Order: sequence, then structure tokens, then C-alpha cells
Amino acid sequence: MNTPKVAVVILNWNGVKYLRDFLPYVQASTWPNLDIVVGDNASSDDSVAFLRENYPSVRIIENNDNYGFTGGYNRVLAQVEADYYILLNSDVEVQPNWIEPVIALMETDERIAAAAPKIKAYHNQTHFEHAGAAGGFIDKFGYPFCRGRIFYDIEEDKGQYEQAGEVFWASGAAMFIKKHLWDLAGGFDETFFAHMEEIDLCWRLKNMGYKVMYCPQSVVYHVGGGTLNAENPFKTYLNFRNNLLLLKNNLPFWRAVWVIGLRFWMDLLALLRFLMEGKRKDAWAISRAHQNFVRRLFKSGVKSKKLKAYRKQAASINFKTLTGVYTRSIVWDFFVDKKTRFTDLVEKDLH
Repeated sequence: MNTPKVAVVILNWNGVKYLRDFLPYVQASTWPNLDIVVGDNASSDDSVAFLRENYPSVRIIENNDNYGFTGGYNRVLAQVEADYYILLNSDVEVQPNWIEPVIALMETDERIAAAAPKIKAYHNQTHFEHAGAAGGFIDKFGYPFCRGRIFYDIEEDKGQYEQAGEVFWASGAAMFIKKHLWDLAGGFDETFFAHMEEIDLCWRLKNMGYKVMYCPQSVVYHVGGGTLNAENPFKTYLNFRNNLLLLKNNLPFWRAVWVIGLRFWMDLLALLRFLMEGKRKDAWAISRAHQNFVRRLFKSGVKSKKLKAYRKQAASINFKTLTGVYTRSIVWDFFVDKKTRFTDLVEKDLH
């Protein structure tokens, strides 16, 4: 049996510090048929010079501008040939055998398109990490959350999520995806620029009949906030705007109209909360997110023919039947009913 060709692809933008700290761990990976690629989004630091001097075996693909997470990866992966891509953030520490269990899981079923390892916090390694934890889920109003992390509440890893299984989305911090299905799905929607683009891709794959998996036998440690930290208003803007784009792109039309209308009011509550906390830049970021989203309703930001064709297909999918959907409101359950742990959620409400 041939060993699948795997390409670990790290997208870099002014991240020489992380390349210096974490690339040695990637190079120590024990997968026998492995390429390591760094795609550079026109960094102004000495990232490329550092790689050329210290890592001659690492392939460097240079973009001529900063195209964000979405456009950067689309351009880089178009130049990479492999059976599997691993999209890996530059601020992630991996273990030598981190690839084997995920590929073994994905090889068991041709319908598995993507998968993620267990993602723990680099600076607090007994706990899960915000961006992925033990697999991603989504509620009926489009709010994403994780097994092991609901909103800002992050659980300690006590072995409570050691069962591999299907989830709704895999974190872009360490996403395994079959190359031919990346191509079939059309890659990332570049309208997103950064944040939630991996959820959009996973939702698209699930609407196409494929699976997204979580594999706890592989563990990685993520620093988080390497490019945009949680306190950055631009990140607030992207999160609120992109969450609305996510709904518009993947829900049937009339359900999208209803959910997005409700979300505008829910976002207004978040805006008011930011104002009460003195975070005026974050409040303004929500307002700008809504303005940008409304403007985009009247023009198509989708240039890919595959994505345009998918938009029509998505109209016939019953969202609530997809695995990884929580059929209640995670906002209500977390803030009102105080269900702060994934294990607090009622199993019958999780598909």
C-alpha cells in the first residue's frame, strides 16, 4: 500500500519568531512521505531570508501581497501537489507522530474530507485552546463553539473528549484536508479574508455530503492570536461580518433571511455590551461589520464558478440534520442557563 503524500503548509506573515520557535517541531514529524511548505504573504520582516538560510529543505512560495488567510492559502495551495494538505498555523507546536493517527482515521472512509487534532493551549497545556479545542460545532443561529470551549469558557482536558468522531468544523489552526476535495469545494471563499473561513469550507463540504472529523489521538499546542489578538477591533469586525457571511453562504435563502434578521438584533446587544464596558472601538467594529455585510448583499463577492454553483446546491439542504449542529441557542444556554461545559448540553439537541 502506498503511503499518501502529505504537505504541511504554513502560511506566514511577519511571523519569523514563530517560524524560529516552532518549525523545528514540524521538521521532526515522522510521517515518511512529507513535504513542508511555507507560503509567505509578502512579509516585511526577515521571514524568507531566515528560511533560506536555516531551512533549505523547506519549500518557500512567495505571494506578492498580503491576501489574508483565505487568499494566501488559495494561491499557495494551487502550487502544491499532495494527497493531503495540512493547513498549520505558524504558532503551533506539534509532536513527532502527530500526522499518523489523523491520516489513518481519514483513510478509513472516502467520505471523510477534513479532520482536526485535539488542540490545546501552548501557554496552559492542561487546558484546551480557543481555536478548535476538541472539535467544532455550531448552533441553530450560526454561533460556532467547540467541545471544550464555549465562548470564553475554556475547559481543562481531563480526558473527557477522547473519542474520535464527526464534528461540524475543523480549526484552521491545524486542518487536515484531502487535496481533491479541497479542489472540489473550491478552497476558501476569499471574501472572508480571515476568521471563520474554515467553518465556511467545512459547512460547504458537509452540504456536499462529506464528513469532518475530530481525532484526539493527535495533540497539538497552539499559542493563538499570533497575527490578530483577541483585543484587536479588526478581529471583532471580521468575526461579526464573517459570521453573517457564513449564514448567507450556506443556509437556504428563506432560513438565512430569518436567521440573519434575528442575528442583527442579537449583535446589537453585543454592541451595547461593548459600549457599557467602554470598548467603543469594538462597538464601532460591529457597526462596520453590519454595514459591509449589507453592501455585499447587492453584489456577488464570489468569483469562483465552483462556489457559485455550490450556493445553488446549498438551498436544498436541511441544516438541522447535519452532524455537529446544536439545535438550541448556545447563547441562551450559556449566558442564561449557565451551561458552560459541552457536557452540560443535552445530547438529544446535538446532531
